[in-house]
Amino acid sequence: MEISAAGRLEVRITAADVGKRVSVRRLNEAGDTAEKFTDTVGVLTSWDNGVLVITRKNGEGVHIPESSLVAGKIVPSAPARRRGPAASYEELARVAARAWRPVESERLGEWELRAASGFTRRANSVLPLGDPGMPLDAALTAVRRWYGERGLPAYVQTATGAEGTEEMLCAELERRGWEREVTAELWTGGLAPVADRAEGAGVVLSREVDGAWLSRYGRKGLSDVALRVLGSGPSVWFATVPGADAPAAIGRCVVDGRWASFAAVEVDPAQRRRGLATAVLAALARRALDEGASAAWLQVEADNTAARALYTGMGFAAHHAYHHYREPADTGTDR
Repeated sequence: MEISAAGRLEVRITAADVGKRVSVRRLNEAGDTAEKFTDTVGVLTSWDNGVLVITRKNGEGVHIPESSLVAGKIVPSAPARRRGPAASYEELARVAARAWRPVESERLGEWELRAASGFTRRANSVLPLGDPGMPLDAALTAVRRWYGERGLPAYVQTATGAEGTEEMLCAELERRGWEREVTAELWTGGLAPVADRAEGAGVVLSREVDGAWLSRYGRKGLSDVALRVLGSGPSVWFATVPGADAPAAIGRCVVDGRWASFAAVEVDPAQRRRGLATAVLAALARRALDEGASAAWLQVEADNTAARALYTGMGFAAHHAYHHYREPADTGTDR
């Protein structure tokens, strides 16, 4: 924390620093915790009526009374990454969007409105990379109207925790009653270490998704729209480990320039802990290397401890968190 020449802690932030990444120390209220102080690092997203709101890397907003501050300072916008390929948030957001395309999209300034008959939030949410070209309230009204015309709830996909992410937009959405429903993380890592993990013997790769692959896929009752989303992307591969009645394991990979994405890695519960997920990833990684990719990314839920352990062992690390905010209940605003 900031310490003056006299050795005292100092608060060196003001309301003028909203939008910047800060580190603060506050005095805990009596009975809150055994610790006297709590430190919080994140983006200062508001400072109103004597209360600061700091949005942490995971998207959580922390409300801190101004009267409890004992120290505070501005810190670098993003910490240096210790491992994994260097990449900006915008680059990864665009690569991720190309790997899971909607069947319909429309521009609203620099925002992209995406729809796919409700198949996954990723394909049915706004990707707000830039300025919508109008005030936020007008943009959100247009968003709600566009999704309402398609019989879909309006979602906005945002991100936190890296340079260039959207903590301020998250705070504005929450201020307007939009509810954060889902949070996950995007992890990155080198591709070669994944390819070297196992031989991948018995893994069958295909350009087309078939009935056997779909029988292992966790989502049921897939429509033609869902199949179009699954098959979308610059260079798509499906991996299958054949089984007796259904595949023992499956996976999906999209190669896009230097990047390869991994998704839909699923294993028959009766055959887990046999290295099948690793074999699927390795086979897909080798094919991606053959196409010129060198880096990989994937998305993982915060509570999926088995997947997180697997990917950590392969050298992946979290790059940023992403969230889906759902529109508030109808308040009489025209859609």
